[in-house]
Amino acid sequence: MLTSCAAAALLALAAAPSAAPVTHPFGWEDMFGMLRLGDPQPSPDGARVLFTRTSYDVEENRANADLAWVEIGSGRVRRLTTAAGPDLNGRWSADGRSILFLSARSGSMQLWRLPADGGEAEQLTRLPLDLEGFEPSPDGGRVLFWTFVFPDCKDLECTAKRLEERAASKVQARVFERTFVRHWDTWMDGRRQHLFVLPLAGGAPVDLTQGWDQDAPTRPFGGADELDWSPDGKRVAFASKPSKDEPWTTNVELYLAPADGKAPPRLLTADNPAWDTHPRFSPDGGRLAYLAMARPGFEADRLTIQVLDLAGGKRTAVAPGWDRSPTQLVWAADGKTLYAAAEEHARGKIFSVELAGGRVRPLVEEGTNGSLALSRLGALVFARSRMTHPAELFAYDPVRGQVRQLTRENEARLKSVELSAPEELWFEHEGRRVHAWLLKPVGFQKGKKYPLAFLVHGGPQGCWEDNFHYRWNPEFYAGAGYATLAVDFRGSTSYGQAFTDAIRGDWGVGPYSDLMAGLKHALASADYIDPQRMCALGASFGGYMINWIAGQEHPFQCLVNHDGDFDLVGAYFNTEELWFPEWEMLGTPWERREVYERNSPSRFVERWKTPMLVVQGALDFRVIESEGLSTFNALQRRGVPSKLLYFPDENHWVLKPQNSRLWHATVLEWLDRWTGTRRPR
Repeated sequence: MLTSCAAAALLALAAAPSAAPVTHPFGWEDMFGMLRLGDPQPSPDGARVLFTRTSYDVEENRANADLAWVEIGSGRVRRLTTAAGPDLNGRWSADGRSILFLSARSGSMQLWRLPADGGEAEQLTRLPLDLEGFEPSPDGGRVLFWTFVFPDCKDLECTAKRLEERAASKVQARVFERTFVRHWDTWMDGRRQHLFVLPLAGGAPVDLTQGWDQDAPTRPFGGADELDWSPDGKRVAFASKPSKDEPWTTNVELYLAPADGKAPPRLLTADNPAWDTHPRFSPDGGRLAYLAMARPGFEADRLTIQVLDLAGGKRTAVAPGWDRSPTQLVWAADGKTLYAAAEEHARGKIFSVELAGGRVRPLVEEGTNGSLALSRLGALVFARSRMTHPAELFAYDPVRGQVRQLTRENEARLKSVELSAPEELWFEHEGRRVHAWLLKPVGFQKGKKYPLAFLVHGGPQGCWEDNFHYRWNPEFYAGAGYATLAVDFRGSTSYGQAFTDAIRGDWGVGPYSDLMAGLKHALASADYIDPQRMCALGASFGGYMINWIAGQEHPFQCLVNHDGDFDLVGAYFNTEELWFPEWEMLGTPWERREVYERNSPSRFVERWKTPMLVVQGALDFRVIESEGLSTFNALQRRGVPSKLLYFPDENHWVLKPQNSRLWHATVLEWLDRWTGTRRPR
């Protein structure tokens, strides 16, 4: 029996307000602890949305992807799979009673099916090759899948047998008579990516591109974004790139193929020598909307919306004067409007585009929004992230004009961390209006001075969007106690094509000028930044810019270069996608050598004196390891304090969890060392 004093104490405790949750500054463990949501797929009845939720097991050093769905009305989430390996590419059956997906739980990536309300999964395919991706036909009776095969093979077994023989051979030498010899992070082995249609009731897969020779376009780019079934299931539209001259052309074409494979694909875009992509059939199947660039050889040209009448062949440009570059299209149910995702002013917005008249109207403007899908009930489903929030699923009601959040998978995780609210800066420089993000350090105290992390994005045709990044996340630096500045220099996207084009032939002087002007503006705007404790960091083009900064007058106490070019002449001859430097430097090195040399950081090595951390991945075939080693050798020979962090198992990015943890810890230690920052251990 309780004493009166004990009872009173318990009553007082019950009446007291609950203690505020214990929080801590955002760090790497928090970033990798977030669930990554994507690939939303509305159910046939429009009531639920299927999605992928990816988590990372740091100790096992791997990712795990599961499938789940959320009810649009109630927000109830049901997790469907919990396998130890990735379950990907979830798609509803035509009747909504089951879900098809890819899984490697049997040892290779095959097609599986499970009940929509949960239960045991059954394996549907046992093909001799891994499936790279798939899309079910509208009636649900077939799937379109893609995989890599040897073009001269008549069936999948032929490719599988040849690969086994190669693996068993004691001679692993390779002979090439044409480039690409390698691409991104993979050596080429003669296989091409083909499209197949497989009847689920039984039967052999039909190769829609069988018989095309080595110069035929048999390599779809971008997976499901690059193909579409017609509503009647009789045709397939897809984007593909000719293998001829592949390293120095951006001429991706669109094709239309009969789904039975009884006729070869028909070329639809022969009149455009530039990039054509993202085909989408209209609801009635009579038209094809797609995105097209105009300038050959330029991978960051403005994408414009085109609509092709498949019967008459008439092509119409929709909203041709809209100075934005959409990346995704979805037809409205009435066939009169397209929904488009496009960057604008460092955000990924959703717009409606009317076909008649080309009126463009922003619908969703906050954060970065993508992975658009239209439900049968008319709701536009999408994923949204912000700098302060990883991606969750949302729905836009076109009738009411309202946005509603569907999932809150990361809410509990976010309650335990302190994040910095990003501030926007705009400034004028050399006749251009330039944008930047500035983040105060977590735990900011007025009157105190803080070190600065100055971030330079890659591309160079990219931008610092209001999104949640898992490699270069500004919140990581703010959580570590750094003021964080990210400037969108000329060449950045989302500010109009003229701003993007302004970097061509001028990688060094112009962007450097914008970056320094942004820094000057931030120092004038934020008196809490300590100008004696600043470090600049960047990857890819950002890494190149770090090398450039090293040879110029600058105020930084340290530098971090991740996979950045050192010498542009040499980099041209050792990279793979040659169209990129040929556009950026106005031609080849033997045609425009002065442009390459003028923009090469190697010209200024004699001026290098700032401590630099160099990060390089061995599997980066875009900016190969010799560029990182050249940078490090130059620093060492000059006697500049420097460190090389080398990853033998990473490409242009650091993707493995434990490698990422080491990368972030090494970068932070470097910043702390040269800014004199002490942190509790």
